[in-house]
Amino acid sequence: LQKILILLHVTLSVVVGKTLMILFPNATKRYILKLGAKSRMNENPKFSYENWGPTFFSFKYLLFVLKVKWKRLEDEAYEGHPAPNTPVVTLSGEVCPLLDFMKDNRPLILNFGSCT
Repeated sequence: LQKILILLHVTLSVVVGKTLMILFPNATKRYILKLGAKSRMNENPKFSYENWGPTFFSFKYLLFVLKVKWKRLEDEAYEGHPAPNTPVVTLSGEVCPLLDFMKDNRPLILNFGSCT
């Protein structure tokens, strides 16, 4: 049921977004650029709107968002319960379950960061 609701929500969002891109291209571009500013995507001069803006509300976009949202349904963590065994990507590009990094009875520490 959750997947159906997500499918309906994302599909409706994409249809409305695509319609707005056709009817009001400049206003939609400004809105998308505001979203990019929130994520600081606009700070990279080599990553211009023309490279990524038109991909918003495409069929590939729809499939990607669905995949991410459906995957997140499985990644819920609750206090006092086992951690979800979420897939992660190593620096070498290999995809493996997070809990594969556990060693014996030692705690697993995750360190998140980003490069800009």
